[in-house]
Amino acid sequence: MSISFPLRSAPCSSSEIPGRCILEFYASELRLRGNIPIVQPHTESGDVLCWNGEVFEGLEIDPADNDGQKVFERFQRASEPRSISEIIGNIEGPYAFVFYQGSSKKLYFARDPLGRRSLLIHKPTLANPIFLLASVSVGGDDAYEFEELPTDGIFVLDLDTLREPGNFVTDFHNSFVVIPRESGEHAPFGAVKKVNQSLPPDNLPRIDGLDAISLPIPLLEAVEQLISHLDDSVMLRVRDIPQALGDAGNAKVAILFSGGIDSTMLAFVAHRHISLDEPIDLLNVAFENPRKKQVQLDGNIGALPKKKKKHYFKMLEVGSSGDGDRDSSSYMVPDRITGLQEVEELRRLCPGRVWNFVEVDVPYEDSRATRPAVEAAMYPSRTVMDLSLALALYFASRGMGRVRDASSSEYRPYTSLAKVLLSGLGSDELLGGYGRHRSVFTTRGWQGVIDEISVLQLQLELDRIPTRNLGRDDRIISSHGKETRHPFLSLSVVSFLAGLPVHLKLDPRLEVGMGDKTLLRLAARKVGLVEASMRKKRAMQFGSHSARMEGGEADRRGDLTISSTSAA
Repeated sequence: MSISFPLRSAPCSSSEIPGRCILEFYASELRLRGNIPIVQPHTESGDVLCWNGEVFEGLEIDPADNDGQKVFERFQRASEPRSISEIIGNIEGPYAFVFYQGSSKKLYFARDPLGRRSLLIHKPTLANPIFLLASVSVGGDDAYEFEELPTDGIFVLDLDTLREPGNFVTDFHNSFVVIPRESGEHAPFGAVKKVNQSLPPDNLPRIDGLDAISLPIPLLEAVEQLISHLDDSVMLRVRDIPQALGDAGNAKVAILFSGGIDSTMLAFVAHRHISLDEPIDLLNVAFENPRKKQVQLDGNIGALPKKKKKHYFKMLEVGSSGDGDRDSSSYMVPDRITGLQEVEELRRLCPGRVWNFVEVDVPYEDSRATRPAVEAAMYPSRTVMDLSLALALYFASRGMGRVRDASSSEYRPYTSLAKVLLSGLGSDELLGGYGRHRSVFTTRGWQGVIDEISVLQLQLELDRIPTRNLGRDDRIISSHGKETRHPFLSLSVVSFLAGLPVHLKLDPRLEVGMGDKTLLRLAARKVGLVEASMRKKRAMQFGSHSARMEGGEADRRGDLTISSTSAA
């Protein structure tokens, strides 16, 4: 999706404003809603909409309908800018849009409050006096000064004010306004709910374990509510996905699967809402990492603690059977080990389901060769951590790997054709999954945890998610013609968890693996995911070994140098 002016090439849809402006609209459809292909941009009576999103709540849409068309119909009836904000405030789902209202000569554009879809903006400069909005990046092209569009409101450009001769760059900035998001009863999804800051009672009991036998009533109720909210969120994100022509029998849904509690819980809940005759793909990525390989040669296998080496060799023996052409030890990374364990737990709990555990192995030379393309797609994100995460997402979402039907069978090449990928992003921010929550409890007690998660951190994490994570992830994954859906970041789930007292979400008095994300661990245990409920948090870039592949300070921290050649 993109919109630019002045006119530079043949447009898909264009609209000329008398004076200095010619608008140019481009858009394409991945077609994950409705029964028939829809041509974008949506156009009628001088109005134009480029829509990149999904409506999951707030707007009645039949499975046979296209949500972009429904949003366009609502926008066309809007009489003033506030009406656009009210319409958007009633929609829950990931979106980025650009809407031109011909009658008012106004251009509206925005992302959802969490920025789950990419939308980049280049404002006119003296060197390049062109206004450009795009859901994809041009890489480090010096001609453009792209930045992520903020999510704090609906942006409006009054093109009627640009009709008269003058300084285009100055006039543009004077015509640029932001409408605050509507919130409240008439716009339930207009903004992220603030976090409950109440202190726990002085005599708060410790739980003895993750079994429900001795849990206090408020915690038992919160567990049931979380399961219900998450169940609804996943259901809305996996139902009614059309089957592409010729893809019958292939998975329509895949999970970005590390074997951790977040991705395993999503896989289990998705199983409830996907027909049993459809397979589900579990995408598990592992990188050949020269640093880690050297550590293996030096005796510390995969940087694992010594007590886990025995289990490592056992999993390595299983993982390498039937494939003598591949050095499987290079790919027996932490996420591969936990992934192999958790797919077996899913198979025990979900008989009859075909789980395709897709082992996506990335040789070091492949990751190096792909790096320029990944850097271009993720830009303007440009840190070393951005690259580590983007590489993992790029190869995982591409879905090219190998599977086997049982632990004793031969491997076969496999490419996932699923266009919908579920991600567990957001659970750590919402449920206190970071080590710093435990650290601040040690120094400042419960008040410190509340300050950290409620005021200073959770809200900041949610505010930073749009610029630090989701826009980048969307650009990377959509480069393969696929889209990510984030059940934990449904605004319904976010609002529920934000409203809970902090002591119902985590308990840093308990050991790691129980006190962090305690509520989610209890929910996982409740549905039978015993092994998953005890998994410790591990960041994707470290669990897959996509981080710190080479030596040198630049590979450890700081910004990358991305040249214009990366945009090719």
